[in-house]
Amino acid sequence: MTDSPSRISRSVDVQAPADRVWGLVSDLPAMGELSPENTGGRWRGGATEPAIGVRFKGVNRQGKRRWSTDVTVTDCEPGRRFAFAVKFAALPIATWSYDVQPTGDAACRVTETWQDDRGRLASQLGGRHTGVKDRAAFTATSIEQTLARLKERAEQPA
Repeated sequence: MTDSPSRISRSVDVQAPADRVWGLVSDLPAMGELSPENTGGRWRGGATEPAIGVRFKGVNRQGKRRWSTDVTVTDCEPGRRFAFAVKFAALPIATWSYDVQPTGDAACRVTETWQDDRGRLASQLGGRHTGVKDRAAFTATSIEQTLARLKERAEQPA
């Protein structure tokens, strides 16, 4: 897949079952341990696990800057796909997805994709608010770090 300024995608092969990997990317507090920017999240509206339409609050940080987002799960196929749309102050920000494909016995490939959903104004304001001027470059590095941490965590003995 070719990257663009508004869409970044990276993949990693993991020596762990797809269900285990999917469980890690859909576990909000655990995601805070994998991502360099996201510090976790919490389910809203009485939800306790992912499902299409379920909302959660995402919590992020960049240096001393901290902010939260309103997030809605848009795709949820256990062991295969987890995706969600992010908003800040009712403005669309991004869509994130994790696609997990089994590649063999107890192995899989996970692909993390970011789609920038911001308009021009939200893009300019977001850079000021988060301290990230080049969101695409930052996100490419962030995804690579997240996938490396995910691989390390998933490949540890249970």
